[in-house]
Amino acid sequence: MHAKAIECRHLASPCLDPPSERVAITYDGAYLYSILRKPRGVVRPPVLVMCMGMDSANEEMSTNEAPFLARGVATIAFDSPGHGKGEYDRPIRPDYEVAVAAVIDWVETRTDLDAARIGLWGVSLGGYYAPRAAAFEARIRACVAICGPFYYAGHWHESGTKKVFMARAHCTTPEAGYEVARRINLAGVAERIACPLYIVGGELDRVTPPDEQRRLAAAANGPVTLNIVPGGNHVVNNLPHLYRPQSADWMAGWLGARAA
Repeated sequence: MHAKAIECRHLASPCLDPPSERVAITYDGAYLYSILRKPRGVVRPPVLVMCMGMDSANEEMSTNEAPFLARGVATIAFDSPGHGKGEYDRPIRPDYEVAVAAVIDWVETRTDLDAARIGLWGVSLGGYYAPRAAAFEARIRACVAICGPFYYAGHWHESGTKKVFMARAHCTTPEAGYEVARRINLAGVAERIACPLYIVGGELDRVTPPDEQRRLAAAANGPVTLNIVPGGNHVVNNLPHLYRPQSADWMAGWLGARAA
């Protein structure tokens, strides 16, 4: 099924508006397979680096890319260690800033992208990855974190995502998975986040409850916008109009992009 999704997205790429470009970024003896899209009519646009969720891949990011592209921001959605095409040869890594740094290094090699204006976006587990990377990566101008955990192991024993996490972390026992989960923790890290941060939570989210996002908002040191959506489920997929355009406007403002 995954192979078919990759094939279909590749076939569709030239038909999209704007079209997409497949990219393989060198990383740790392997590759971070990515999808780059650039807004039409913008010379050297700012760039949004997009971090996937636990069980998502970059082929399914079109609806998330769209509001940023409409505002003149290029998007690069990458399959990171443990996710999408990256799950087969590399496990989840809690120190996610290493993977993000590799993507930003690649952006800096492109003359058609403005590496001085880079934003970061993450959804679900990517809502941990993005602020984690923002805490250590000074090249990030602004960060959007959607429904991410503050401390993943805090919900380990009642989590319905435990088996998925174990597979992505290349762990064969719950005990080994828990040890990796314990390292997904923003305590003592979020305080290092100095860039502007837009945090989204769903009031009814049972995967990563909104108190996790409130903890991040309270700990970060930069300007924070917290949007806990009333009635929202995980990733607020049931009410996306209450955060997608708002977060895209916010990011476009910080990156000096055009209005929608």
